[in-house]
Amino acid sequence: MKVLRFADVVERGFALNKRVFIRADLNVPQNAGGAITEDTRIRASVPCIQMALDAGAAVMVTSHLGRPTEGAFKPEDSLAPVAKRLSQLLGREVPLVSNWVEGVTVQPGQLVLLENCRLNVGEKKNSEALARKLAALCNIFVHDAFGTAHRAEGTTYGIAQYAPIACAGPLLAAEIDAIGKALANPKRPLVAIVGGSKVSSKLTILQTLAKNVDQLIVGGGIANTFMLAAGLKIGKSLAEPDLLDQARAVIAAMKARGAEVPIPTDVVTAKTFSADAKAEIKAATDVQDDDLILDIGPETANKLAAQLKHADTIVWNGPVGVFEFSAFENGTKTIAQAIAQSSAFSIAGGGDTLAAIAKYGIEKDMGYISTGGGAFLEVLEGKTLPAFEILQQRAARNDL
Repeated sequence: MKVLRFADVVERGFALNKRVFIRADLNVPQNAGGAITEDTRIRASVPCIQMALDAGAAVMVTSHLGRPTEGAFKPEDSLAPVAKRLSQLLGREVPLVSNWVEGVTVQPGQLVLLENCRLNVGEKKNSEALARKLAALCNIFVHDAFGTAHRAEGTTYGIAQYAPIACAGPLLAAEIDAIGKALANPKRPLVAIVGGSKVSSKLTILQTLAKNVDQLIVGGGIANTFMLAAGLKIGKSLAEPDLLDQARAVIAAMKARGAEVPIPTDVVTAKTFSADAKAEIKAATDVQDDDLILDIGPETANKLAAQLKHADTIVWNGPVGVFEFSAFENGTKTIAQAIAQSSAFSIAGGGDTLAAIAKYGIEKDMGYISTGGGAFLEVLEGKTLPAFEILQQRAARNDL
């Protein structure tokens, strides 16, 4: 994917004394008192900001926070706590500027944080009038918020249309590289792991991956539906019987390519869905009518782990069982450890997946961890993200 990168803009000296507008993702969780409870996204934004400052630019940074009503400011919508934390991380005061659309005063070497961009009327619908005003604020627009890359909004798409230069920041560029390595030009065998509760929420992803991967591992409630499609009983487990034809079509599509969707040969069941429920390992053919399947069994987990060790590329989205309950975490834990031990390039994304990676302490063993959430899922669905699309268009116009 050909896009202009901010690192190249800086290297060529184009940022010196220029006004740089950075769209970051500073949408961090806060407690009831407004204190930030987890600052990963703020820390991740620092390299791009520091790059701009070191290049001698006049730097403006903005982000959304929560889901405010456009044109109706409330104290809880403010980026003030973010400005405070950013000041601590950068070792310098970061002023917070409100009502900034009509103009921002900032000098080379200075940095200002622009108040919650989703307060601006027209942001969500990407109004042309707003987009042109945003573009007029800067010489260089830098998109560094992959988590918003699937949304065509004023600060993610519109500004990129009209700014003199539009480019990808280091975080967005890293996502582009990782996605290309895992999906566009993967080393094979390419194995995808897709977990989750419902086939319906991941159906497009499953259909897209079935055309490309060498092995498609399904887990969670999705696996239950595939087991049902394969003629196995699943008791009272979560499944979607109305999607059996779609599940069979995915299995058939994989088979036609000489690939497969492994069906569990053993499972871990319980009579109730609770952390203290008694777990029972049994063959997939022995599931009773009152059983709940809450994990893949150890035999299945070990088979899948062995197959993962032979993969050259692994894409992971979703746990394969209820890993939050210790009695039903073995499947996800085994898969996670197998990925960590594999020499394959691995890319993972999705909230539950990131929680599992953190739980088993394998962050450093992953090739790339995407924090994009919805954007990552849309990439797996085969969609072209608006942010990628507009940056590719701008790159084709040879802005430099």
